[in-house]
Amino acid sequence: MKKRVITISREFGSGGHSIGKSVAKTLGIGFYDQELLEKIAEETGFSKEFIEEAAEYSTAKNSLLFNVVMNRSLHGRTEPSPADTIYFAQAKIIKNLAEKESCVIVGRCSDYILRDNSDCLHIFIYSDMEDRAKRILERYGDSEKPIQKRITDKDTRRKIYYSHYTDRPWGIPQNYDLCLNSGALGEELCVNSIINVFNRLSKKRMD
Repeated sequence: MKKRVITISREFGSGGHSIGKSVAKTLGIGFYDQELLEKIAEETGFSKEFIEEAAEYSTAKNSLLFNVVMNRSLHGRTEPSPADTIYFAQAKIIKNLAEKESCVIVGRCSDYILRDNSDCLHIFIYSDMEDRAKRILERYGDSEKPIQKRITDKDTRRKIYYSHYTDRPWGIPQNYDLCLNSGALGEELCVNSIINVFNRLSKKRMD
């Protein structure tokens, strides 16, 4: 029997991680966010730090990191780039998880990777800039970079990575089954809404 999986895509600072974690805890199912890094590191041999950078590479197309992870060097190499190797590994891992257990998976193009899996519930969490800025400052603290710049840079990197590997826009409603405004609804109501939909779909599946 296939397992039911919830994928959580989110804007930076919208609380998608904590919402997903609470959903998984309440439902008593697995939760994968940073946990995926360890699995990908084991599969590829890359460090977790490098995988994090490659997954949301710099938006500066002439940057060293961009050239390294996308393999756009002066040597004209044709083998898969490190970024491609990481993506293929995470796709394999995510598909295997979806076959083995019911779980919540955060980010890493999981909504796209599992797009043909009818047993998945795809969620997008978003919020306004003020709410996101407040949450980021509370969780990560201040930095030299202005908070709005931190948010837009992070979201831009996610958009670039997502569109590169999925060939579709990041964050549009058509990609998801349910889009929730965590700032307007609050995290608790978002968690309850996801669980309610998940349970209803699970019941419908059994009928």
